[in-house]
Formats: sequence, structure tokens, C-alpha cells
Amino acid sequence: MKNIDELLKTAKKLHFIGIGGSGMCPIAEIMLSLGYEVSGSDNNDTETFRKIESEGAKVFLGQVKENIAEDTDVVIYTNAILKGNEELEFAKANFPTYERAEALGALSRLFTNCIGVCGTHGKTTTSSMVTQILLEAGLDPSAVIGGKLPVINAYGRYGKSENFVCESCEFNNTFLHMNPDICVLLNVDEDHLDFFGDLNGIKKAFRKFAELTTKTVIYNGDDENTLDTLKGLEGKKLISVGRKDGNEWVAKNVLIPGGFHSEYDVYHNGEFVTRVELSVPGEHNIINSLCAFAAAYESGADVESICRGLKAFGGAARRFELLGTYKGVTFADDYAHHPAEIKVTLEAAKKMGYKRVWAVHQPFTFSRTAKLLDDFADVLSIADKCVISKIMGSREINTIGIKATDLSSKIDGAVQLDTFEEICNYVCANVEEGDLVITLGCGDVYKVARMMCKKMKGE
Repeated sequence: MKNIDELLKTAKKLHFIGIGGSGMCPIAEIMLSLGYEVSGSDNNDTETFRKIESEGAKVFLGQVKENIAEDTDVVIYTNAILKGNEELEFAKANFPTYERAEALGALSRLFTNCIGVCGTHGKTTTSSMVTQILLEAGLDPSAVIGGKLPVINAYGRYGKSENFVCESCEFNNTFLHMNPDICVLLNVDEDHLDFFGDLNGIKKAFRKFAELTTKTVIYNGDDENTLDTLKGLEGKKLISVGRKDGNEWVAKNVLIPGGFHSEYDVYHNGEFVTRVELSVPGEHNIINSLCAFAAAYESGADVESICRGLKAFGGAARRFELLGTYKGVTFADDYAHHPAEIKVTLEAAKKMGYKRVWAVHQPFTFSRTAKLLDDFADVLSIADKCVISKIMGSREINTIGIKATDLSSKIDGAVQLDTFEEICNYVCANVEEGDLVITLGCGDVYKVARMMCKKMKGE
């Protein structure tokens, strides 16, 4: 089978299996804008599914082999499609067929300034920040982001420039299909251990991604694992970012007064540049935003536009997303699903002046919950109140025998309830005016957040 890069040079018709997925839809949108004829299928009738249809794609609800036209040149599928899927099996037997990561890799090589944002934590937020800055600067970027960016109301966009912002995920080494021109490495931490095995395996993956980068590596100079990952790297322009002196870009005089606001001075090579104001909470967003600042600056954005873009950025969907305040109780939702992410989210929440902070957490995958059980217990204990749902196994079978009560029993006062209805009723019956309730997890725990809001509104 030919390389996908070569096929795309002559291909006219592309078909996407799973076109409505948040990771697939923006790729299909960009391909449409590049002039390809696009079709696709999905099993779920979602907002993104109908959006891509309205933009000109021919879409099919349900996945059968008849969806694929005889003259299709390339088929692209999401790895969420299960083995035995009729449409996918037919595609693999009859057409050049590639996984989403391979298509995204090919896209990364179509632009002369592809910014690949990677790291264990903060990818979606930082990718969103870079995109919003480049839009503010008039640099018209294309983008593929892991969360919905409110300013474009989408997971990605096509721009008529050579700038392409791409969230680059390490899971299953998907990002190793890419060749970014600028790599932004936010941090390196233990995650996806069911795939990588250990921290060393994770470091090797990020090192390879940095080596695949064509020009510049922007990295967190305060993170020891990142420094170890990049040790001895040659042939790239290296730009360090951090809070500590000695980094090329440094955040100083940081002020986090509480609420959804923080600010700091930016120094470059020891010289004051500007003061940045942020509209998102948490100390972790200082580094995220400074990395975005450096990436945008390297891409030609002026300092004033960078500052305007960062101030205007109010967060991506499911990244400390404020849902509303009802009967004096504030509800928020966050994608945090790793102890390090939960820690920074809850620490930020505790500094925001609420009476009590509730953490409603949905553990994700049996292997991660088991391996990091004590770490999860430690960080969830930061909250004043904690509710744990049943574990969402996702792609895994529970061969370990881990239970949600194994986690809740390690947290003082924690309550474990299996169903979202039970959680909704319990929280709404026990919250008090002045509380903050934040749902945490990368599964579907956002549903209970919306259920609680409706109940508190009396709907």
C-alpha cells in the first residue's frame, strides 16, 4: 500500500469512518477546505456529524459497506471503531485504508509551520491558547484540538495560512506519525502505563516526537522529566520556558488573586517584555500560557496580539468549564483524569474563595485506577467533599478486580455511588450556598454535572 502522503497528492475522494468524532471531524473539515470530496459515516447522530454534513460532506448514519463509493481513493478511520465493523473490514479489503493518526501525520506535513503541542497534561488548553492567539494576530491558523474552543465553537478549523496548530497525543504513540515544525513539550509524567509500561517508556516516546520535529522545540525547563527526556538533543532550536531563572522565557511576579484570573510578567533572556493577564484559573496555566506565548511568538505573532489572545481565552470545553450558579451553588466540569491533573484543578478550586469544594470523580480504566490508586486518593482528599462513581472501563476488561470502593475507602468521608442519578440526588440534597461542585474525569461524568444543574434549576 502506498504512503498516505503520496496518495493524498492525487486523491480526489476521501471517506471517513467515524466522521462525527471530535478528533475526526476537524480533519474532515480541513480536507474539505483543501478541495477533496469528502464522505463519511457514524453510528451517532451528533452535533459534529451534522456540522460536517452542512459543510458539504456526504454523510451516512450507520456503518455498512455500501457507504463507501466505488471510486473512493482513501478511507480514514478512527481507532474507536471495533474489530469486526462491516464498513471498516470492507474498506481494509478493498481500499487504501489509514487510521486517523496517519491522516493527521500527513496533514502535519502539508503546512510549513505545524505547531505540535504535546505533554502528559495541558495539551488541549495550550493548543486552544495558541489557536486563539494566532486568530487574534490575524495569522489565520488551521487547527485540530482535543476540546471545543468557544471562539470558533468547534474542535478545529481550516485557515488560509501555513500555520497549523495540532494537539499531539502520546496515547498509543499516535503522535509519532507527525512531523511538526515546532514541538511544544509541556511536561512528562506517568500515564497510559497500560501501553508504555513505565516512565522510561513514556520518555522515549516524547524524545522521539522531539526528534521528528523539523525546526524548534519549546519545552518546560522547570520539569525534571522533560529535561531528562530532551537531554543531548541536537539539530533543533531549543527554547526553554518556566518560572525559574535560567529559562529563555520566564514568568515572574505571578499574581493569582482567586477566581478565574491570574497575571504575571514575561521576561525574555532576562529582559522584561510585557505583563500578561489570564482569564483561566490555576498555577498550571501560567506555564501553559507562557508556552503558548513562546510558540505564537516563534510563529510571527506580535506581543500585543499575544496578550489580547491570552486575556480573551476563557478556557476550552471541559477544562474547568464554568456551567453556572444555581441557588448559590456553582457547578464546573473538568477533563482531569490523572492524579497530577486533578491535583492542580482542585488546588486552583480551593483558592477561589468558595465555602466548600466538592469533587465528583469518575475513575477511568481499571489499570490506571489500580496502578495510581494511592495517588488518586491523595489528590481527591484536597476537596472538602468527594463522591466517586463506578469505574468507567472503556476499552478494558476488569481482570484486576479493582472496585470504585477501593478508592473511596482511602478518602476520609468519601461517598461511592454507582449511577449518575444517585450522585445527582445525593449532591443536590447536601450542597450548601457558597459551595463549588466540580466533576472530574475524561469519560462521560460531564453528564452528571448537567443533571445537577438541571435539578438545582428545578427543571
